[in-house]
Amino acid sequence: MRWQWRFGGALVTAGVLFSSALPAQAATPRATTAAKPVNCARLKCIALTFDDGPSPYTPKLLDTLAKNGVKVTFFLVGEMAERRKSVVRRMAREGHEIATHTYSHPRLTDLDTDEIADEIQGGQEVVRKITGKRPKMVRPPYGLTDEHVQSVAQYLGLPLILWSASSRDWELRRADAIAKKTISLARRDGIVLMHDIVPGTVAAMPRILKVLKQRGYTIVTVTEARRGRLPGPGETWPAR
Repeated sequence: MRWQWRFGGALVTAGVLFSSALPAQAATPRATTAAKPVNCARLKCIALTFDDGPSPYTPKLLDTLAKNGVKVTFFLVGEMAERRKSVVRRMAREGHEIATHTYSHPRLTDLDTDEIADEIQGGQEVVRKITGKRPKMVRPPYGLTDEHVQSVAQYLGLPLILWSASSRDWELRRADAIAKKTISLARRDGIVLMHDIVPGTVAAMPRILKVLKQRGYTIVTVTEARRGRLPGPGETWPAR
């Protein structure tokens, strides 16, 4: 899939901002489930984020989140979302925040301008077709970004969302180890990286949520952790 987009001026060099205005985006309907306002200026908030899904384990994760009344942010891979459209619809219906993790999870820093745009917009478009709502942020695969990737994201009107702490669940694998690591990372306003493609992560979630709540944390989405204000287009947050 190739995406055609024209600049108002010439592309000078890779990584240099384009002179065209941001492309128009169609209005989309509101989420079917309205989240209650969360005041993270007062509350001890932490955002749990899940990459690379949806997977066969995601429905069980959604069951756990629903049981605990928790909303999180999912960074979906487009080709995975296409395989599990009903799961994506459920995420949206239950009030979770959905963002894009590109279409096929490449290293964006290895791609040219058109390829970066294809990946980001392709991931966005899959979610829009399924939920009616276009994601407003992107997480670059592997957390890899540079001035070139940032300039394309700026042109597309999207911030690049990274994380403040990683559960390293893909490495730890076991539920008990993942729970211990994740709980140890907890900090106010933290953005924790996890993966719903790791079965141990899904198995660890009841324990993680219980302990975080016992320690006074309110689990929120990325936008809520940002007090409702996302970074500007092309900005990388948290900064590395």
